Amino acid sequence: MHSQVPSSAGSHPEAWNPPGGFRGLVADWSSDQRAFKVSWGKAMMWIFLLSDTFIFSCFLIGYMTVRISTTVPWPDTSKAFAENIGGHTLPLILIAIMTFVLITSSGTMAMAVNFAYRRERRPCGLLMLATAALGATFVGLQAFEWTTLIVHEGVRPWGNPMGAAQFGSTFFMITGFHGFHVTCGVIYLLTIASKVVRGHYEPGGNYQVVEIAGLYWHFVDLVWVFIFALFYLW
Repeated sequence: MHSQVPSSAGSHPEAWNPPGGFRGLVADWSSDQRAFKVSWGKAMMWIFLLSDTFIFSCFLIGYMTVRISTTVPWPDTSKAFAENIGGHTLPLILIAIMTFVLITSSGTMAMAVNFAYRRERRPCGLLMLATAALGATFVGLQAFEWTTLIVHEGVRPWGNPMGAAQFGSTFFMITGFHGFHVTCGVIYLLTIASKVVRGHYEPGGNYQVVEIAGLYWHFVDLVWVFIFALFYLW
């Protein structure tokens, strides 16, 4: 049986024109079409990450500008972030552990994406849960770092006893904003992981949402590398 072509389309399908104006805009956005040969979900995540890149870049450039231009000595980060363990002062040991935890989480997330495209939902979900646990550990260590600086070192957003007053404001702004992203990422991963484990994506076999979550998580890890290099090692 031959399919009937609507009369409004004429004898040739290519002669049909989509609606214009607002109706055309609604039709385009609701038709589940692809943009730039990728799904809407992945395209929107890339756009979001691009906007976030601009924000973090402004924060880090502002921090570098303040640090270079201030006339008051900047605190020695190796001493400001040192921890006393067993009677020995270890510079940046907590920051090193935090970095190791976050980089490890990037590896578990990559493996989760690999299992997702192989449609092995159990190891995928478990690896996503492991990634979320590592992210939560990072946030917990960051909370400990903040507590030490505020309670024991007397650092405040408007000043600190170790040197330039801008140290506190830039530190809490940059690390706090990044910590907020990690926290949101943990919630995001837990939500997707629960759906993966329950088989929510199994009927359609489309696990691309795991890759999209991975894009966000890898971005958060990459931003930390720049914060670690520019704030803690400089």
